[in-house]
Amino acid sequence: MSDIAELKRLVKSLQQASTDQEVVDVLQVLKKEAKITEAVLRESKAGLAVGKLRSHASKDVSELAKEIVRTWKTAVDKEKQAAGTHSKGVAKTAAPPPRKASTASVPPSTPTTSNNGARSAKGDGVSTSITGDKTRDKCIEMLYDALALESGFPSDLILQRARTVEETVCKDCKGTTATYKSKIRMLFVNLKDKNNPGLRRSVTAGDIPAQTFAKMTSQEMASEERKAADAKIEEDNLFLSLGAGEKQAETDAFQCGRCKQRKCRYRQAQTRSADEPMTTFVTCTNCNHRWKFS
Repeated sequence: MSDIAELKRLVKSLQQASTDQEVVDVLQVLKKEAKITEAVLRESKAGLAVGKLRSHASKDVSELAKEIVRTWKTAVDKEKQAAGTHSKGVAKTAAPPPRKASTASVPPSTPTTSNNGARSAKGDGVSTSITGDKTRDKCIEMLYDALALESGFPSDLILQRARTVEETVCKDCKGTTATYKSKIRMLFVNLKDKNNPGLRRSVTAGDIPAQTFAKMTSQEMASEERKAADAKIEEDNLFLSLGAGEKQAETDAFQCGRCKQRKCRYRQAQTRSADEPMTTFVTCTNCNHRWKFS
């Protein structure tokens, strides 16, 4: 099934489904019968409709939506590769005729990404003069530029996400206050972080709803690597703070998971509420490996 009208009908059915089972049924039809190309996805809006379901509360729905998106992405990638191979073959057999430079702008719905991944609202031909407030419009432009960095998503979707984030922050901060400006600046900086591209991708794709993202802290926005590193630092500091206290007892009751020796020091501390069991902190005296358990 590659007929755009039929695909649009299925997308409409998907959006009007009232139960999880109805959603799954439509997704199954899309999975089995839809023959996807980039043009078909753009025209039918099927990619956006299915992509939103990846964060659905129902596991069956979200997992099926993720599977379909992966399949469609693979199909589009193969289509692009085939088109690139064909164009290279044509270039070898015939030189293109000279032509005058075109002054036509690229439509905002089909933006291109430069070699360094730099995209912006101005470069995509997108107007952010939306609210009538210069401060708010400038903030929408900042958010757009951050979300568009190294992105292949269409500009209308990026603009929609930027507007939703800005609207949520403006509502929460009760206008363009100092708190509003500080929050927008913090979101902008985290989105522009080149070490955390997954954040931009998740917000634009809808895996992290724009309203949720607008309320997140810097710690919540950190990459998984950064969160793991912070947790390790916190744990190390906890062990160091314990080491500054009373001397730890030595025992052979624990076996080190790293060197398999039974030469350990341990100490117990009440790190949670009084009705919870104490936490035992163990340090191997042979290799200095540390672990804890309750």
